[in-house]
Amino acid sequence: MVRTRVAPSPTGDPHVGTAYMALFSYCYAKQHGGQFLLRIEDTDTARSTAKSEQAIIDSLHWLGLDWDEGPDCGGSKGPYRQSERLPVYQEYAEQLLENDHAFHCFCTAERLQQMRAEQKQNGQTARYDGLCAGLSAQQVTERKAAGAESVIRMKVPSEGVCIVEDALRGSIEIEYAQIDMQVLVKADGFPTYHLAVVVDDHLMEISHIIRGEEWINSAPKHQLLYGYFGWQMPELIHMPLLRNPDKSKLSKRKNPTSISFYKDMGYLPEALLNYLGMLGWSMPGGEERFSLDDMIDQFDISRISLGAPVFDVTKLKWLNGRWLREVLDEDGFAARLSEWVYNRDKLMQIIPLVKERVDVFSDLGKMISFFVEGMPDLGPDDFDYKGAVTEQQVKVLQFSLWLMEGDIDWHSSALQQGLVALAEAMDMKIRDFLKPLFIAVSGKPVSPPLFDSLVVLGPEISRGRLRHALAVLGGVSKKKLKKLDSEFKTLS
Repeated sequence: MVRTRVAPSPTGDPHVGTAYMALFSYCYAKQHGGQFLLRIEDTDTARSTAKSEQAIIDSLHWLGLDWDEGPDCGGSKGPYRQSERLPVYQEYAEQLLENDHAFHCFCTAERLQQMRAEQKQNGQTARYDGLCAGLSAQQVTERKAAGAESVIRMKVPSEGVCIVEDALRGSIEIEYAQIDMQVLVKADGFPTYHLAVVVDDHLMEISHIIRGEEWINSAPKHQLLYGYFGWQMPELIHMPLLRNPDKSKLSKRKNPTSISFYKDMGYLPEALLNYLGMLGWSMPGGEERFSLDDMIDQFDISRISLGAPVFDVTKLKWLNGRWLREVLDEDGFAARLSEWVYNRDKLMQIIPLVKERVDVFSDLGKMISFFVEGMPDLGPDDFDYKGAVTEQQVKVLQFSLWLMEGDIDWHSSALQQGLVALAEAMDMKIRDFLKPLFIAVSGKPVSPPLFDSLVVLGPEISRGRLRHALAVLGGVSKKKLKKLDSEFKTLS
């Protein structure tokens, strides 16, 4: 049976790139009468959060990409969170050690840093030099008894070429000299991605792996591990990466990348899926508007293009308009509109912020329009008020954005506490600090209470508006961003 999976890390907002891989994995499985799995790769304990995991689950469900097995619905191959599978990885790591396919490495971070610096200076590929690969069992035991920390690394042939077969790209040759002796188990006992993904894909009987082309260089490591364990490797399909209009890798600095952002902006899930399906793939008849069922019926992996697909928000908006006009009748339009924002739950969040300012209902239009207008219609002149200094405004907006991108509870009190503390750290009066934020968020110098408004808008739209305001003020160069980042870290 064809079994595919999507395996995101719950370390941030659910990314459209995750939806892109999930869509193609889903269609491939369903077109072959197979099964689609969701696995949560949460071994990065410092960055993984339950909130991010739930956001991933909610976003994929919103898109209609429902899975047959996963952390929320179970299945015979679980558990489906890597953090719940640690004994499994330890067992297979020990097997690699016993069969001399892996070794304990006691090298310190300082030594590794020096080693890589020397390799870089000599024009060599930065990779582990194998210092600990020849330690005897007795030496390992003695060092462990002395309290020395170690990681487990895989062994890699020093010579020869690894040939990786890809369903789209054919045979890919990579010299073993370019492949690092990858850490498989960290000093804290947690596996790295490379061990966990191989063990999980085998035990969960994944037949086809559809993932981004950035993983091509890791394929030889995975192929070696499959060989060391004596397992058959799944078929590999490396998809082209989504790109910004300037052909750079899709990033939130240049394009909104969170699925939640497009949901909160009022895009239809069918339209977003449709657009992702168009990126690098086409229907046999060239149709631009098609449903998920249409894509499954006509899906052929050989129709995937290896060109760099551009995620163009303007094209997505055009396609969403076609869905609104051509698919939804008036009743459907009204139902989706109400479901999006014009519903009682949303109104009950807004009313307490404006009720004391309203004399007649017609006062509400201008007062609350910013809650539903997407990105405010801003220009540089909107930030031209008495005492305004553009450089300081940019700093306030960028620092506030970084604060909001951190692990902050999205509640009024937490936002107020964080932003007030940031203003104090920047030695600014709170009124002066909040002024550019009011304009960025509401499009006006004054609005209903800012912190409560941020809660109603939600994190994705709020962050999106700060990024939009930064772009209106001329943007931030990479050099400037690096300087601001250093300054921000001294404040936080």
